[in-house]
Amino acid sequence: MKELKEQFQTIDEYIRSFPAEVQRELEKMRKTIQEVAPEATEAIRYQMPTFRLNEKNLVHFAAFKNHIGFYPIPSGIEAFKKELLPYKQGKGSVQFPLDKPVPYELLKKIVRFRVAETMKESKSGY
Repeated sequence: MKELKEQFQTIDEYIRSFPAEVQRELEKMRKTIQEVAPEATEAIRYQMPTFRLNEKNLVHFAAFKNHIGFYPIPSGIEAFKKELLPYKQGKGSVQFPLDKPVPYELLKKIVRFRVAETMKESKSGY
């Protein structure tokens, strides 16, 4: 796990801090999110790569020793509970083991869900 003492300013800096094989996976995750949410902006929040939409956090991701954590906020986990059953989960997170393929099609569905949810929240004023 990365030490939180290192303060990243950009997602590029964050990704460069990992070994090459992890960098490839992080870049692929980043590009997948960009593809589904091209209007989202990149940021670092909680020292993790974050995509924001309408000034709200859309999703976060982070690399750890044995997995990549994906954080689509609790609603994103809840909405895809069945599909995420094979993976270790927390209230608003899921862990994709580094030794197994990341389910990018599922990741796209979750990001689409979060985009729709965030747009709805923005229109309703939440």
